[in-house]
Amino acid sequence: MAGIVNHLPCGLNEVDVIIAGGGTAGLVVAARLSDADPNLSILVIERGQNNFNDPSIVHPVLFLSHMMPTSKTTLFYQGGKEGELADRELVVPAGGVLGGGSSINLLTYSRAQREDFDEWGVPGWTAEDMIPYLQKLETYHGPGTLETHGDSGPVQISRGPFEAVSTSEDDFLQAAAQVGWPEVPDLQDLDTNNAFSRNMRFISPDGKRQDSAHTYLHPRLQDGNHPNLHILTEHLVVRVVFEGKKAVGVEFQPNPLFQEGRNTVRTVRARKQVILSAGALGTPLVLERSGIGHPKYLTRAGIKPVAPLQGVGENYLDHHLLTHPYKSSLLPNETVDAIYGGRIDLGELMQTNAPILGWNAADVTAKVRPTEEEVAALGPSFQAAWDRDYRDKPNKPLMITTSLNGFPGDPTGLPVGQYLSVSTFTVYPYSRGHIHITGPNALDPYDFKTGFFTDCGGIDLTKAMWAYKKQREIMRRLKVYRGEYAPGHPPFPQGSDAALVETDGPLTDVKDIVYTAEDDAVLEQWIRQNVGTTWHSMGTAKMAPRDENGVVDATLSVYGVQNLKIADLSIPPGNVAANTANTAFAIGEKAADILIEELGLA
Repeated sequence: MAGIVNHLPCGLNEVDVIIAGGGTAGLVVAARLSDADPNLSILVIERGQNNFNDPSIVHPVLFLSHMMPTSKTTLFYQGGKEGELADRELVVPAGGVLGGGSSINLLTYSRAQREDFDEWGVPGWTAEDMIPYLQKLETYHGPGTLETHGDSGPVQISRGPFEAVSTSEDDFLQAAAQVGWPEVPDLQDLDTNNAFSRNMRFISPDGKRQDSAHTYLHPRLQDGNHPNLHILTEHLVVRVVFEGKKAVGVEFQPNPLFQEGRNTVRTVRARKQVILSAGALGTPLVLERSGIGHPKYLTRAGIKPVAPLQGVGENYLDHHLLTHPYKSSLLPNETVDAIYGGRIDLGELMQTNAPILGWNAADVTAKVRPTEEEVAALGPSFQAAWDRDYRDKPNKPLMITTSLNGFPGDPTGLPVGQYLSVSTFTVYPYSRGHIHITGPNALDPYDFKTGFFTDCGGIDLTKAMWAYKKQREIMRRLKVYRGEYAPGHPPFPQGSDAALVETDGPLTDVKDIVYTAEDDAVLEQWIRQNVGTTWHSMGTAKMAPRDENGVVDATLSVYGVQNLKIADLSIPPGNVAANTANTAFAIGEKAADILIEELGLA
């Protein structure tokens, strides 16, 4: 066997290294290990399908298709009922295809702040330690310097080929400047904050998505120089197999989503190393099914403990997302609405390789924080949190916001028009969630809650309310603004200064909305009913000392066992002020270097 298959040949019962999960970080590790020693036999087991040249993946403009509930490229983790979210059961998507999240995300190039890596507090993982990996992964085609950016990596970072939307881009930036936030050339240099920037993207200059499969994996499978790099798709990893405390392989079975009627559980052995890379929601479940976790969850599921680690499945982090649509005077070629509304022939676009295929509709992004006056107005609890965690750390934003030229959801029943939307997500949440198994099998239900808005003092909710108000002030100052699309906004009462607007032209002499206590109550309830995930799950197998509920050490080794490491977004102990794809790529590069050294391949 060599390359990608969806049935493991009977003769392949043992390899040197098994990687459980073919997502963003896992494929980086697989590629770099295979480069270091082409004789090293590597098996990646991925629950999803092969993504090679899938049009919905390689063409950035089709990214919204992966949000549809019928998508087979996306996993949908169903949460339990949460009282702080108006008793909703939040669904959190994750990558469910080769390439993981990098194959289905919104393609925004967004990097952690210097403070983020440093605050992890882990030797070898500071910002200075991580910059070489951030550089190694990319070829950067944007403004900035090579002090932090790379010029020879496999991942192309560019604006893409589509340049027909400068009107709305310039408009958004002038409106942000009116609210007090300037434009900067490079928001992703690890240090710049409190500003707006034209969006760089995980898109090549010729318009193709830059996911880990197409940049790291597929070229190596096709060059003839990596004969021992094996990929098994459409299979679930059930558990890690141990002999004593030593990981010696994994159990796996066909994924019934793609291979109905086949449920045989097989074992493949690993001579040297097992690496879990199933993501922040998948990895803790594999750990617990393998006997690694809090004894009470293992006992409940009928699992014999191998290593008691109370932090497994805890510390769940995500950014709290709200996306707001507005009516606009944009032209049909300036949004993706006509494509998703079926008013443009997608086949014709592909036949002519139209530049719009290489667009993700997100043109402007920002990392921002409130003024001291705004902080004081947000109440004593928020002031105390700000003084402790933000005031003396100007590198840290409170919110990330991004424009989106189009309606941000299912267009079914949507009135025909051109929409301009804005997403906001608040960073560094104080709330924490969890995910745990309830049984020993890969298809057993799990216990998952996001924990959104469960923090003491309600700081996370206060942040979300501030974020809503600030994005709205920007949008009201756009020349193309024609009012709020009501279903995407709180139902403020008529007569209120905050009431929604319909207008035939841009507003003039715009003053900030004054929100009453009644308005704030409406806004709070609406946010609880509508806040969602940013697909930025992380932290559930955190890298920290064992007595601080850590699951892995600085070398990514799982405490209490041998030959088992984790390389994915479950390992960050704290959050990052960024979309998380770039951090996942960098974790993969760092993990690969650790493994290359430990396996004697350097």
